[in-house]
Amino acid sequence: MAKNRDDEKMTREEAGQKGGEQTAKSHDKDFYEKIGQKGGEKTADTHDKDFYEKNGEKGGEKTADTHDEDFYEEIGEKGGEKTADTHDKDFYREIGRKGGKA
Repeated sequence: MAKNRDDEKMTREEAGQKGGEQTAKSHDKDFYEKIGQKGGEKTADTHDKDFYEKNGEKGGEKTADTHDEDFYEEIGEKGGEKTADTHDKDFYREIGRKGGKA
């Protein structure tokens, strides 16, 4: 591991990486799900709609830069199948009615 030349101590980045590696060795998926849930709840408590809109836009732009048309076709098909599995004819009538008014 590289050392900081001034005093031969680890940098903050190196210490963080080492700690993360140790944590990964001693914790399972459930641990990460729980801390992720806590972090998401804390973020929701401290950020507004604008924060999520900006993050979503950044993520969408990055995805568009790194994926092609086939990717969007595949996720659209999966989403359509999931929606069809979880909704009835009344759902489609309602969204069709709303779309007809637009």
